[in-house]
Amino acid sequence: MQPQGINDTLLNRLLFRAIYRLMTNKLIRRWVNHRGRVVFAFPRLCIKSTGFTTLAEAQAMRFVSQNTTIPVPHVHCAFKLKGRVYIVMERIEGRDLSIGWVQRSEESKARILNQLKFIMEELRSIPPPEDVGIANVSGGPIYDQRLPKKSAWGPFSSIREFHTELRNGIPASDVNGDETVAPGLNKLIAFHEQEWPRPVFTHGDLSSLNVLAQGDKITGIIDWETAGWMPPYWEYTSAWHVNPQNMFWQQEVDKFLTPLPYELEMEIIRRKYFGDF
Repeated sequence: MQPQGINDTLLNRLLFRAIYRLMTNKLIRRWVNHRGRVVFAFPRLCIKSTGFTTLAEAQAMRFVSQNTTIPVPHVHCAFKLKGRVYIVMERIEGRDLSIGWVQRSEESKARILNQLKFIMEELRSIPPPEDVGIANVSGGPIYDQRLPKKSAWGPFSSIREFHTELRNGIPASDVNGDETVAPGLNKLIAFHEQEWPRPVFTHGDLSSLNVLAQGDKITGIIDWETAGWMPPYWEYTSAWHVNPQNMFWQQEVDKFLTPLPYELEMEIIRRKYFGDF
């Protein structure tokens, strides 16, 4: 299923694309407040448009806002025009946690991490649709810049099918292969081939860069482009494999997500043989 636009009118398309192009013009962008390719065009609005922005990201934010109390940007409109997606959304007040995190007191950190733990519990409690496998919120392909580059990842009918694709199609029959050739590969395949519970709705990129706060209060979770129905361990292993400039966050992951050391070991093996970067 293809994700649909939101308030996708001709007027919105022409207006917000023109504003985005104006605000990113080389002659004036030095004067414009922007976060990467997110442009803060108005006091309460911002426009996101990157090479990997999709309509599924907009639908994910709407889905989370409709099914939880998690603070996410309100999407005013989202559309695709000339091969590029634009999301016009609420600008949330606050700064991301990467700014000044190491200078915070332990009490301040604990207050924020406790809120984040509750947020993750609420996100993971959303019941999956009966027929969902591994897919984005609209039932289409997943996106994760850390996965090996290919035209599309899925959707997959099951977690096992997703795992088979992750290991380049190596069959489960190879579980009795020679460990001296590829140490850990047999364990990885056995892990992949076990019986799995239902997928869990997952943000997929919970670095400190994607959590906004004012003081000790979380005000928003942003950047939902990797969101979708994923294996239960995916949130943890993805959060642990943080941006190289965000390494301090690894020390915090176990404080807001249930530690999964074995699953992390398996994901490290998977990345070793079928890695991303």
